[in-house]
Amino acid sequence: MPYRQPLNRALDAPRWLLGRTWGSTITNLRVESRFDGNVIDRLLSAGHDVDVLSDPYSDTMGHAGAVVLHANGTLEGAHDPRADGGAAGV
Repeated sequence: MPYRQPLNRALDAPRWLLGRTWGSTITNLRVESRFDGNVIDRLLSAGHDVDVLSDPYSDTMGHAGAVVLHANGTLEGAHDPRADGGAAGV
């Protein structure tokens, strides 16, 4: 995934999570199902404990919202597709 992409693309990208989260004892690597299958296969063949989550946009990965103030004074906002919400200009 390239850097300096629009916020909505960054928040939409597949996510991974390594280790424990709040209230969980799971410590393996969890990935959303939208990851490239070749990446997942290579992780598994390297001996990593990988759990591919069934949801393409998993609530397990948390929720994000972001606003960027660009150098030209414009604002860019986006909200996570994993949750209800949105971004609106004022």
